[in-house]
Amino acid sequence: MNPMSASTKIFVIDTSVILYDYNSIYSFHEHDVAIPIVVLEEIDQFKKGSTIINMHAREFVRNLDKLSEHNLLHEWIPFNGSDSGKLKVIQEGKVKTDVNDLFGNKTNDHRILNACLFLIEEYPDRKIILVTKDINLRVKAKSLSIEAEDYETGKIKNPDHLNKGFIEHQVSDPVAIDDLYDQMALPFERIFDEEPVANQYLILTNQNKSALAYYNSKTKYIERVNRQSAYGIQPRNAEQTFAMHAIMNEDVKLVTISGTAGTGKTLLSLAGALEVRQDYRQIFVARPIVPLSNKDIGYLPGDIKSKIDPYMQPLWDNLDFIKNQYKESDSNFKRIKEMLEQDKIQMSPLAYIRGRSLSNIFFIVDEAQNLTPHEIKTIITRAGEGTKLIFTGDIFQIDTPYLDSQSNGLSYLIDRIQDHPLHAHINLEKGERSELANLASDLL
Repeated sequence: MNPMSASTKIFVIDTSVILYDYNSIYSFHEHDVAIPIVVLEEIDQFKKGSTIINMHAREFVRNLDKLSEHNLLHEWIPFNGSDSGKLKVIQEGKVKTDVNDLFGNKTNDHRILNACLFLIEEYPDRKIILVTKDINLRVKAKSLSIEAEDYETGKIKNPDHLNKGFIEHQVSDPVAIDDLYDQMALPFERIFDEEPVANQYLILTNQNKSALAYYNSKTKYIERVNRQSAYGIQPRNAEQTFAMHAIMNEDVKLVTISGTAGTGKTLLSLAGALEVRQDYRQIFVARPIVPLSNKDIGYLPGDIKSKIDPYMQPLWDNLDFIKNQYKESDSNFKRIKEMLEQDKIQMSPLAYIRGRSLSNIFFIVDEAQNLTPHEIKTIITRAGEGTKLIFTGDIFQIDTPYLDSQSNGLSYLIDRIQDHPLHAHINLEKGERSELANLASDLL
């Protein structure tokens, strides 16, 4: 397809999109993709390092090198044959209205906007669209009458309508709940006309009777869920009871737990892991490091331990809370201490799992809403035989600048992996930290 054809659009890709998805240039089908030279300069600054963003920068450069093997990047080159879109790196060029002069300073964002204006002047018959995850850059672009949009690949439609993981169901059979208590399990046809989704948790009611249950898609039975404690931690509501059941269910290898601060996501995951520790070689708890003001931890004073400890402290606080359910002389207290000394429990930044073998491990990923869909996929594909994965997070509390409730990895995972027998999801709705914490969550 001729790049001069007015029927195709030209998408100008920002650095933020490439760092979010290094394969993003392949997402525009028959349309053409333009990369401002300043984007390549910015990507070059991200190539060194061990984080996922650094990996994305390196992979993108490798992709670009393959595409340009027999071509010059300042010319339009095809992605995959003559019928697909084409790619071009946009060099610096003079434009009628220089954005640097208009806004009074010279920045990389303004150079990207200049590249868009240059394309608009060069191809007046074609639609030029800037694609960026930087909201401020989109606003600036629109103020200059440049079309701009977010990168939609990997985004879910409506995070407010994500699966909660459980439903309330009015049972028509008057004796079904009594039978469930007596027999502990019933064929799903006794409760539902149609088969529920795999590992669906249920609050069953009939007049003044109720029961907690879940659907076991392997046996095709509705099974009663008992409230069970784990290492001294007792679930305080129905959702926590479901979460604890999923965490300790050996048939479920992937669990997602969402909820606001104080709902018990991390605490329940750690307690459940300790309760079933004998089934796994190691308990590994990790979270992504999201530095304050997006500064790399290398800028912070001290050695690597002192840099990392503040980010990992919430995990240690939860483990201390579990440990302090017992006296120091208690065997459970001593066992946790021994497990830490023997590296049976490890807490580490998520970036440190690169190259590790994740076989027969109970792996908890905390604050998973700060990961991209690709990072979530990377973690899951590392899971070896016998490994169980727990992802926890609040999809509405994002700490990274280019993710939101629709595009973060946890939302994406919950949306895409419903109704699979290996997966269970629970959204924790009720805060259990304290009355004061609930007050702030509800009213502020």
